[in-house]
Amino acid sequence: MGFIWMLIIGLIVGAVAKLIMPGKDPGGFIVTILIGIVGALLAGYIGRALHWYAEGEAAGFIASVVGAILLLILYRLFTKGRPAV
Repeated sequence: MGFIWMLIIGLIVGAVAKLIMPGKDPGGFIVTILIGIVGALLAGYIGRALHWYAEGEAAGFIASVVGAILLLILYRLFTKGRPAV
C-alpha cells in the first residue's frame, strides 16, 4: 500500500513542482508528473535508508516535492539545448 501511496503523492508532487519551477520543459507536463512520481519514490527510499520513515511508509509531501524539484533541475540541465520533438 505504501508504494501505491507514493505514486499518488508523486502525481500531486509533479504538478506542484511544475508550479514552483515554471518554465519550458523539454518533455512537457507529463514528464514533469513522471519526475514527481520518481521524486516521491526517491524520497521514500532515501527516507527509509536514513530511518526517517518506517518500512512500507510513504515519503512525506515536502520531501517528495524537494526530490521532484531536484530531479526536475537535473532533467533541465541534461536536456538543455536539445530540440523539442
